Amino acid sequence: MPRRPAPRYVFRAVEEDDLLLLAEWLAKPHAAEWWTDGVEASIAGIREAMDSVSTEPLIVEFAGRPIAYLQSYDPHLEDDHPYRDQPFGTLGIDVTIGVPDLVGVGHGSAIVSQFVDELFEEGVPRVVIDPDPRNARAIRAYGKAGFRPIGERHSVYGHVLLMARDNPEMGEQPDDAGDGGP
Repeated sequence: MPRRPAPRYVFRAVEEDDLLLLAEWLAKPHAAEWWTDGVEASIAGIREAMDSVSTEPLIVEFAGRPIAYLQSYDPHLEDDHPYRDQPFGTLGIDVTIGVPDLVGVGHGSAIVSQFVDELFEEGVPRVVIDPDPRNARAIRAYGKAGFRPIGERHSVYGHVLLMARDNPEMGEQPDDAGDGGP
C-alpha cells in the first residue's frame, strides 16, 4: 500500500491572540469582497464560534506560518440552519486565504482537500461548502478539491452555490436528505 505524504498544512484552534491577524486578513480586498458583514461583525462571529459546540474555527499554518482561516460546522446542531436537509453527520466548511500573495496559487484547493480527507478519516459522510455563485475562483478551487455543485440556495447567508464532497468509503450521499436526521 502506498504511503500518504506528510500533511502540508497544520490546522489549529483559533486563539484570542489570532483575532488581530484575522481582522487584518478580513480587511484585505480579496477577503472583504466575500466577508460582507464587515470586519468587526466577522471577528465577533469568530469570537462567538470559539465557544460554540456547532462551529470549530481554525487557523491554517503552512511552513510554520499562519496563512488562512478555516471553520467547520455541524448544521444539525442549529435548529434553523439551512443545510439541515443534508445527510446526518454532514459537516460544512468555510475557508479564506488570509495572505494576499498566496491567493490563486493552489493553496485553497490543497487546504480544503487535506482538511476534508482528515474529516473522512474520522468517519464524516459528506462535507459541504457554499461559495457565492459569483466567486469563480473559489468554485474552481473547490472543484479541484473534489466538490461538485448540488444546487443554488437563498438563505440567511445570501445566495450560494452549495457544493458537496462525499466520503468514498461511505458511497455517494443523497443531495437532499429531508430534515437531516434528529
